[in-house]
Amino acid sequence: MPITVTPYIPQTITVHTGPANQWAENVTVPFSDYIKNVASSEIYPTWPEAALRANILAQISFALNRIYTEFYPSRGYDFDITGSTMNDQKFIKGRSTFENVDNLVDELFTTYIRRKGSVEPLSAKFCNGTTVTCDGLSQWGSEALARQGLGTMDILRRYYGNDIELVSNAPIRNIAYSYPGYPLQTGSSGNYVTVLQVMLNRISRNYPAIPRVSPVDGVFGAQTEESVKQFQRIFNLTPDGLVGQGTWYKLVSLYVAVTNLAELVSEGQPFTQVQGPAPGVTLREGSTGVAVSALQYFISIIGQFSPAVPVLTIDGIFGPRTTAAVNAVQSRLGLPVTGVVDQATWQGIYDEYLGIARTALAGAGLPTTPKQIEQRVMSGQFPGYNLSLGSTDT
Repeated sequence: MPITVTPYIPQTITVHTGPANQWAENVTVPFSDYIKNVASSEIYPTWPEAALRANILAQISFALNRIYTEFYPSRGYDFDITGSTMNDQKFIKGRSTFENVDNLVDELFTTYIRRKGSVEPLSAKFCNGTTVTCDGLSQWGSEALARQGLGTMDILRRYYGNDIELVSNAPIRNIAYSYPGYPLQTGSSGNYVTVLQVMLNRISRNYPAIPRVSPVDGVFGAQTEESVKQFQRIFNLTPDGLVGQGTWYKLVSLYVAVTNLAELVSEGQPFTQVQGPAPGVTLREGSTGVAVSALQYFISIIGQFSPAVPVLTIDGIFGPRTTAAVNAVQSRLGLPVTGVVDQATWQGIYDEYLGIARTALAGAGLPTTPKQIEQRVMSGQFPGYNLSLGSTDT
């Protein structure tokens, strides 16, 4: 789910073997086996290796985008993706796969494509390029490009743009759905409420009758309750102000829709929209999620200007290297060296990042309005300062 979950590789994926709105068998298989099946069904093992790699990476990224956006579960379905090429990619239960394809998938299945500056796996759509054409990758076109000598990334950039990058060694875990498991209501607080408020504020840009929540503070108060009730009225839900599973997933599906996160071109989920831990919440070794990714991003920017601060891999996992980096930043800022990110440490890290970003922008003469900066984030350029969903140009 956007905001709450850092992208990961699911241990298994449940495939509906027909179109979403028609009865068909659901099959749950290991994710790597799913990609082997799709790749063997979609492309030819005799193609040049660069084309095979490009297509497999697109197939992985597309499937992970479906997982990340909870595309089907948020619409009430009990599966993660379909085997129908009308909306997804071909999966044939029980088919044999090709040895060279299997070997490439075993190498690549923890790697995916994303746009620079964004969190979510790219919705890397594709088509065969002969009987069907689309805005994404052309399968036969990729084969021709590979025979002309283009490498894997050159092929991917030809179809998806120059602002893409690969994320390698993504963590493997069980699928984690975003609903907290209990209703949110007046008096609730924490990260889930922050996510709720962010979703409401972004959706309100398309549905202005929904009151904006300001500030986004992770506390479910009267303002949040009224925004929830108005959302429920608009979408024919019981307007009780309680965010149960039905309301939560309606919010998720609308949020994904208005941001186009499940499309090839989307607003994206920039690291810089994360406003930090909710009040009273700390990040420490063992924490995971987008807030950790944002922390790693800010520290890495600081590290580019301070040799004592290491540049981190942005993987959303608070491990020993992130702890060491937090210690280094805390020492630099004159804060207690604990390796734990409380509100004071987060604010100090963010303020340090913000000063660097604004100085860099001013020195380069770059635009500084939120809308202009957002455009630079989406093009993979340095974002400048914190953007939150709902920011507008000034």
